[in-house]
Order: sequence, then structure tokens, then C-alpha cells
Amino acid sequence: SLLRRVREAFDGLGGDSDRPDWLSPGRACDIAFANLCSCQAEAAARAVVDPRIDVVAQPMADRRKKLLMSDMDSTAVTGETLDELADHAGLKDAIAAITARTMNGEVDFVQALTERVAMLAKLPAKALEQTLSRIEMTPGATALVRTMRAHGAYTVLVSGGFRSFTETVRNWGGFHEDRGNTLEIKRGRLTGRLIPPIIDAKGKLAALIAIAGQHRIPLSCALAVGDGANDLEMIQAAGLGIAFHAKPVVAAQARARIDHGDLTALLYVQGYRDEEIVRE
Repeated sequence: SLLRRVREAFDGLGGDSDRPDWLSPGRACDIAFANLCSCQAEAAARAVVDPRIDVVAQPMADRRKKLLMSDMDSTAVTGETLDELADHAGLKDAIAAITARTMNGEVDFVQALTERVAMLAKLPAKALEQTLSRIEMTPGATALVRTMRAHGAYTVLVSGGFRSFTETVRNWGGFHEDRGNTLEIKRGRLTGRLIPPIIDAKGKLAALIAIAGQHRIPLSCALAVGDGANDLEMIQAAGLGIAFHAKPVVAAQARARIDHGDLTALLYVQGYRDEEIVRE
């Protein structure tokens, strides 16, 4: 009945639509439409569906992407690795407050990152390894990466976080490569400084453009996903940019968003069916 209401909404705007095509029975489906632009179709669908259901409308052309650029913290993994690292110094609450403001675009990213890292000066480097034990992959992350790889896509983990974590998460998820910031460590302790260059919003965008160019992939064939303000530029540049359980400023400006589903939603958005998904 819900899908019927969506089709009726399309008809009311002068559009044509096909019967629902279930990609995952009872979980995800396609409704092909014509004579409507994507923004019209998405607005019409959102007006009649339960707000707990994710809706993405898009052109069919180049729907399956050839490049995946994924943020790490609160996207590929649950939680914020810097906040968890700060817990070892008894500073989790103070640093998490700065992180929240930064990810919502209220504070300059590089300034805030530099400030937070400085607060961790003299923390034993072994705390990095201990923090890894607290990190978990987001449900659907490994399936997303492995399925896209199996279908010829190049996959990259790009983070404003630290290589100490991105290298491990890259291996867990099966990404081709990872990019992140480097903490300076001397005599077994963090110095409180970062080794340049620092990856921020522009750094993530530059990575997207450079990697797409290296692999001769048009940006229209790239998928970028993230949750924070430093992800917004790459999300807006990619052919399919998705705000995933994102901060309000990001959700408001991204072309597409997933507010409820896990990361397998990004496969359904590309038209993958359950039987094509490489499970975790």
C-alpha cells in the first residue's frame, strides 16, 4: 500500500512509474519513473512514506559506481577514533565536545584537530593499539566494499583521522587503499603534533579528484560517503554523494542521505540485489 501511494504521487505530478522491483524482499525496492526530475520524485515519495524509510531518487545512467570514497569515523566504523584515543588520557568528554562541533561545521577542522592532538601530548603510543580493540566496523561496511570490489570498483578509505587506525580498518574492510593523517611519535609517546600535510575537507576532495583521475574514472561514476562537515566537499563533488547518519549541516546539503539503514543501503541505491552482495 505504501508503494502504491508513491506511484500515485508520481502520477499526480504527471510522471510515469513501473511496478516496484524488490532488490531485497521487504527491505529495499526500486520504482523506476519517467517524466519527473529526481528532486521532484524524491520530494513526492518522502511526502507519503513513513519518515523512518530512506528514500533516494537518481538517474539510471552510471548508477553502479566505479569508485568508492568512504570516510572512516562514524561511517566505515562506529564512533570516533580520536575520542576513544582521548579516553586513555582521561580527556574523552572534553575532546568529544570539540569533535561534535567540528563535525557539524561549527569549528575549523584543522584548527580543532591540531588542538585536540596537542591535548594528547605524552600519551603512550601503546594507547593507539589499545584503542583499536574498541573499534568496530559499521554494519554493512565490509559488504559494501567487497561487493563493489567484486564488480570492478576501486575502493578508498579517506579520513581526517589517523593512519594508525586507517591502515587496520582498510584491511578489515578490504579497501584497496587508505589515506589519513599521521601522528608524530617520539620515544614511544605522542608529541602532540601532526606530520603535514593534514587531510581536511579540501584534502578529501583532492584525494577524490586525484584517485578518479589516476584510474580514469569520471566523477559521475564515483560514490562518496561520510557523516561530517569535512566530508561535504567530496560528497557534493561525487556523482553519488551520500550523507550517512550525518550531522545536520551535512544531511541538509548532501544530494542523497541514508538516515536509518546500514551501509548495505548504498548497494541497494546502486541497484544491487541481495544475491549479488558479498556478505561479511
